[in-house]
Amino acid sequence: MGDMFRSEQMALCQLFIQPEAAYASVSELGEAGCVQFRDLNDGLNLFQRKFVGEVRRCEELERKIRYIEKELTKNGIVLPELIDNIPSAPNPREIINLEAHLEKTENEMLELNQNEVNLKSNFMELTELRQVLENTEGFFSEQENSNFDSYRRYSIHGVLNNQSGRGELAFVAGIIKREKLFSFERMLWRISRGNVFLRRVNLDEPFKDPSTGHESHKTVFVAFFQGEELKSRIKKVCAGFHAAVYPCPSSHTERHEMIKGVRTRLEDLKMVLNQTDDHRSRVLATVSKNLSTWSIMVKKMKAIYFTLNLFNIDVTQKCMIGECWVPTNDMMVVQNALARGSNEVGNSIPSFLNVINTNEQPPTYNRTNKFTQGFQNLIDAYAIASYREVNPALYTIITFPFLFAVMFGDVGHGLIMLMFGAWMVIWEKGLSKMRGGGEIWTIFFGGRYIILLMGMFSLYTGFIYNDLFSKSMNIFGSGWRVHYNYSTIKDNPTLQLNPKNYTVGVYHLGMDPIWQLAENKIIFQNSYKMKLSIVFGVTHMFFGVCMSVVNHVHFRRWGSIFMEFLPQVLFLLLLFGYMAFMMFFKWIKYTAETDVLENTPGCAPSVLIMFINMMLFKSTPPLEGCKEHMFEAQEYLQMGFVAIALLCIPWMLFSRPIYIHINRKKKLQMVNQNGTGADSSGEHGGGGGGQGHDDEPMGEILIQQAIHTIEYVLSTISHTASYLRLWALSLAHAQLSEVLWGQLFSIAFLIPSFYVGPPLIFLLFIAWSFFTIAILVMMEGLSAFLHTLRLHWVEFMSKIYEGAGYAFMPFSFQAILKADEEED
Repeated sequence: MGDMFRSEQMALCQLFIQPEAAYASVSELGEAGCVQFRDLNDGLNLFQRKFVGEVRRCEELERKIRYIEKELTKNGIVLPELIDNIPSAPNPREIINLEAHLEKTENEMLELNQNEVNLKSNFMELTELRQVLENTEGFFSEQENSNFDSYRRYSIHGVLNNQSGRGELAFVAGIIKREKLFSFERMLWRISRGNVFLRRVNLDEPFKDPSTGHESHKTVFVAFFQGEELKSRIKKVCAGFHAAVYPCPSSHTERHEMIKGVRTRLEDLKMVLNQTDDHRSRVLATVSKNLSTWSIMVKKMKAIYFTLNLFNIDVTQKCMIGECWVPTNDMMVVQNALARGSNEVGNSIPSFLNVINTNEQPPTYNRTNKFTQGFQNLIDAYAIASYREVNPALYTIITFPFLFAVMFGDVGHGLIMLMFGAWMVIWEKGLSKMRGGGEIWTIFFGGRYIILLMGMFSLYTGFIYNDLFSKSMNIFGSGWRVHYNYSTIKDNPTLQLNPKNYTVGVYHLGMDPIWQLAENKIIFQNSYKMKLSIVFGVTHMFFGVCMSVVNHVHFRRWGSIFMEFLPQVLFLLLLFGYMAFMMFFKWIKYTAETDVLENTPGCAPSVLIMFINMMLFKSTPPLEGCKEHMFEAQEYLQMGFVAIALLCIPWMLFSRPIYIHINRKKKLQMVNQNGTGADSSGEHGGGGGGQGHDDEPMGEILIQQAIHTIEYVLSTISHTASYLRLWALSLAHAQLSEVLWGQLFSIAFLIPSFYVGPPLIFLLFIAWSFFTIAILVMMEGLSAFLHTLRLHWVEFMSKIYEGAGYAFMPFSFQAILKADEEED
């Protein structure tokens, strides 16, 4: 957890590597994943860099791999996943064999695909020919011929009738797509002026295009006509509509013999197609065993060459120079990686690492594990912390699920969330391999430990609220005792019980279950949860302000402790901290067991009214026999608190500008006394301690400080009120759960019938379970999650979090492969 307290210390380093060992060294650094390289060739585009040829070569290999993967998917072959045996980056010499193997496989697949398309095209043509021969059999029967003779005799134009003695009838047989048939028929009618007799048969089975794989329905047609000129016109129309024309003998015997020949050829083609598919499957099955390994190797090789393009080459062309950010704790890891890279190629000149000084802000790197990663992502989603700034994610591990549970406190709902989170945590190895879950599942699985803790804390707050699916648990009994007789209770549905006479001490844990039956349950819970939300809010903000001191001490901003922290913490505690204290004091001072009238609960003043009067310097007359204030000199103490809090505003507003102005005058006097040399040294020294204000005019500094002061004063008030969402959502969640139980599930218990009651209970239980999970657990849980996130991002982190950094993005093969996998 020490790594989570603040970001890791970073160092800007120079790498000096021999060109022969550059590839192996960068490969070792990619496996280590602890170096972020900087681009030293900003002035060059991608095509002007040294290793652009190698990068394009890797891209060509990736294209071939994608093509083979597409063929594997088309054939239904699943690639084996590489979990443990992930290959390392290949040697540049090994890539030649891989390139040749992929080239051979691609060419073989292209040839197989082209042969398959040709065979399927021949098969489809023979199938169409068979359909034409079989379905036109009826067109040439005696009955069809007689019908055609009648057509000749009664033709509208009489052209065929006039020419009947000069020649025999001709015909054209073929097949056409069904959607083109209507236009085709109209075109034939127009070009022939009605002297074409067209017969057609719709085919039921669709035809699949060999090239695209799209299915289409087709129709067999026969066009009868007379004359060679009309025949040429009809063939042109068939070509224009992409209708396939097939030879069809007019003799029954010839057609029968032709059908036999076509069927024999189809059987031979089927055999050849099956053999081609088997050969294709064998080739793909052989390639699939190594394709995942090849893909990882090519991706690593491409990443290495892409990183080498960020290096600079010295004028002697004998050394490659790179710059990178390295966590200081990983310096030995980087040095060992460079040593392994040099030894791998047998280089006698070792590569070395040189730390350089810089004023540039380093990247922010928070080392996390699978438990803390989810909480760190919540913080980074708002903004990346500044370098070496206090990391709020460490405290979010506890505060986030706790504030969520304050709004979501229910034993039953918390148990459902706990089981869901525990299921994802226990089976995380198997669930991490699951693909196709979508973005929502990825978010849920990434936050599995957050869900687990939210469920655990919701169980705790559910016990405190004594709430189980809107029902109370009578574990310790009740602390209230009723001494009325039966007739009094029966005749008086509403009775008030004095805690002095009807209670036996403080309840053991949480809320007494008797409140479930009380008429003033809402009033009691309303006051109870509202005060808790204010107490938690002030405590949370006070902790955030205190954590800012850690930043001031670490960055040695000693003046900020006096100029920022002290006025801020005084303003917060003297106003809202005092209000939270008075809530506890009120709970202790006023009790039903005392005989002093002014200390009884009836004389307890409202803390909210007291706070308003305190800010407005007003007073409210108390009830008879009671006192306005809870203790002596409270009025004068409150006036002093308000006066000090008001003085904190000009304190925050003018202290920093005055401090900067005084420092500038001192530096100017030193420059005038010591001359130019002192001037340069003074500017250098002041640059480190001036906190970036040396070049800003005093007017801008005053405006910026005024903005910060107004923002803090107003936000302290609004943020305190914002924590009331803890009270509002908790009360709404409990009431919605009670309404769902009372208006849906409990209705079934009111039916006395033995035959209707149990089935109705079963059905209503299913409906109640569905709405409980869908509304109370998922929707209400998401609402509470978002409100908790807002309380951390705005109310808490604004006190300590500058968030002006940028993330550390190391060169890591693991991260590259994971990003490619998520993109796929």
